[in-house]
Amino acid sequence: MLVLASLSCYRSQVRAGVRWDMATSGGEDLRSQEGENFLYFAYGSNLLTERIHLRNPSAVFCSVARLQDFKLDFGNPQGKTSETWHGGIATIFESPGDEVWGVVWKMNKSNLSSLDKQEGVKSGMYVPIEVNVSTQEGKEITCRSYQMTNYERVPPSPQYKKVICLGAKENGLPPDYQKKLNAIEPNDYKGKVSEEIEDIIKKGEAKTH
Repeated sequence: MLVLASLSCYRSQVRAGVRWDMATSGGEDLRSQEGENFLYFAYGSNLLTERIHLRNPSAVFCSVARLQDFKLDFGNPQGKTSETWHGGIATIFESPGDEVWGVVWKMNKSNLSSLDKQEGVKSGMYVPIEVNVSTQEGKEITCRSYQMTNYERVPPSPQYKKVICLGAKENGLPPDYQKKLNAIEPNDYKGKVSEEIEDIIKKGEAKTH
């Protein structure tokens, strides 16, 4: 099943998902926020510190946050199975009443290109979007995030699910949301992932046990 996710601009609302390159003046320009830094909302494998630091060493934990009226999903971008993860990878889509929890990372702009490369922006796997999220303390933060707009809905591999769940546990996402993540049914992939990924899983397990 191919899913075509719409990207809408909610400039008049508090929480929104808009194309990063469509963001206009009239609000804070994220590309210049805090000088040399920007804020990134992660909801998938980049929840885990070891994972995001593989390609983006400047990432520093900022807060746990909630994206309202969106839902987590998994799929093959453009119908192509991930060679890294061997299953569906995470994305989000608009879904009134639902919520996605994640981590806000503060990152140096020197890692913007590496983050885009990891998310496959140039090849069209993901598009950068601007989202307004709420911290557990009730503060509103505007962040960069990513969304697949053309994907085949399929479950994640056991390894991908584990990385997400480890990241959620490591950073203290709400217990009920962690339960939802743990309840996700993975695919039946029984092979291996790269040594690099296996290593971050081992490190993540060591941190959270």
